Amino acid sequence: MSLAEERHQPEDASSLAAAMDLILAEPVTEEELMSSGHELPEKYTCPLCCLPIALPIPKHSKFKSCCMKRVCDGCILASRQRGMGSMCAFCRAPTPDSEAAILAQVRKRVDAKDPAATELLASTYYRGNDGLQQDIPRAIELCTEAALLGDLDAHFNLGRMYFCGKGVEKDEARGIRHWKHAAIQDSLHEIKDMFMEGDATKAQYAEALKGYQNALEESKSPQREEAKAFLSKFK
Repeated sequence: MSLAEERHQPEDASSLAAAMDLILAEPVTEEELMSSGHELPEKYTCPLCCLPIALPIPKHSKFKSCCMKRVCDGCILASRQRGMGSMCAFCRAPTPDSEAAILAQVRKRVDAKDPAATELLASTYYRGNDGLQQDIPRAIELCTEAALLGDLDAHFNLGRMYFCGKGVEKDEARGIRHWKHAAIQDSLHEIKDMFMEGDATKAQYAEALKGYQNALEESKSPQREEAKAFLSKFK
């Protein structure tokens, strides 16, 4: 292991696991689960125009590894119209020109205990892409650290890993507890599956779907419609 790799090692795995056990030990009732997570998390709100980003998120925004912010297409277009070129519309950093440059930006944010960066690095290790060799144990440690830092995507991903036994010993109960703590829009699909299998009521699924549709309406703006029309010319 190189000095650089040692510097980026997460905290002791047993300590992370113990801390996570304390969080998962906190009960989350069915009422709390079904009455939360119906609005977009704050990190899915554009930091420039302060409007929720339309779903699906990746289609209507760009994620910036320099600042770990997701900026909507409308603000990116407005930035370029002001002559900023391909610089980050939020932090003004130059756009990285290689996978290595992107990874360096992510690691810098991980060192600063950025939960989104930690989750992103965990996912990169889990898939084994962007120049990193697949390392499932490392991915799980980083994902656990990200969840402890408050990243909801990390909770959701841990839930899927434990529920399906992907890279860890299968533990459906632990997976469900992670999903309960996540309470994000991706969980809408999990709730739908539960409904289809008879584990969630029709009213509960309808309420989740209503929140999803409300989030779509809140994400609209004239600037984003202009960006949508502009980008459609290149499809």
